[in-house]
Amino acid sequence: MTPKERIQKAVAHQRPDICPYSLGFGGNLRQRLVDLTGDPNFDAHLEPHMFGVGPAYPETNDRLDASHYIDAFGVVWEESVPGEIGMVRDPVLKEPTLKGYEFPDTQIPDLFDGIPDQLAAHPDLYASWSIGFSLFERAWSLRGFDTFLMDMVQQPAFADELLDRICEFNLALIDRACLHPFNCVRFGDDWGAQRDMIMGPHLWRRFIKPRFARMVERARSYGKDVFLHSDGDIIEVIPDLIEVGLTILNPVQPDVMDIYAVKREFGSDLTFLGGVSVQELLPRGTPEEIRAEVRHLIDEVGAGGGFIIAPTHSLGSDIPLENLVVLVEEFGGQ
Repeated sequence: MTPKERIQKAVAHQRPDICPYSLGFGGNLRQRLVDLTGDPNFDAHLEPHMFGVGPAYPETNDRLDASHYIDAFGVVWEESVPGEIGMVRDPVLKEPTLKGYEFPDTQIPDLFDGIPDQLAAHPDLYASWSIGFSLFERAWSLRGFDTFLMDMVQQPAFADELLDRICEFNLALIDRACLHPFNCVRFGDDWGAQRDMIMGPHLWRRFIKPRFARMVERARSYGKDVFLHSDGDIIEVIPDLIEVGLTILNPVQPDVMDIYAVKREFGSDLTFLGGVSVQELLPRGTPEEIRAEVRHLIDEVGAGGGFIIAPTHSLGSDIPLENLVVLVEEFGGQ
């Protein structure tokens, strides 16, 4: 089977020849693993399964100085760690009004013209196109995190207006991007904390769910799978996500949700991508513990399809390289 076929079979809730996986090494991490193993091809047996096409929108990230940049929405960010997204330092919407604010142009000519070449270069991989900061995160980046949470309670009409405008922006991009034959639309929007949801399920259902449902419906109208990345404990709204038509949920952090129980309860309706903890297991576990847990996840959560195994976030510098080598061996050695 090709990697794309494996994921398509898993999404159809059938077990492919091996459990599909997602694993990449950013920055200088791969070279450090080469140095550790002494083998420049230590990961030769590791097949990529997914790749992203894009862009999502005309992101600028213009540098203001060594540690600050401004994004396409006019928000100033402080990049405290090189390569990380950083912290908002200057919210654009200082008052609860959109008067005088212009969103980026969704109709820039040729914005998605590179996608056909990207798809042609990887015909056997499962291709996705992404909108990050897709609703709640875009709102708080424009308004300020605490301020937008207060807006939901104190300024609900403005919160509605802002989220509607973000949703319309996203829908316009979806309509253009989805004319290309990639497999999946990915949305990134963190709603969960270590315990429960950031805004609670009641405010999520009031403000986020109806707009997210519109975006899912629009993507599915083009025949696309729909993927959500949302960190934290969002188990209370998983039935809502199934209701609106979500296909793939990521990362299902085992530190905050029992992935085995989640798969048993919701696995007939959702596919899960993730499951390997970057919070506890990978940085603090032994190679033997990691090997055992990866095999257990593949055998139990992967049973019947509906699972793509992956770390629950990008691989950090706190993870011992020996543990990552075990991960490569188990993913690629099925």
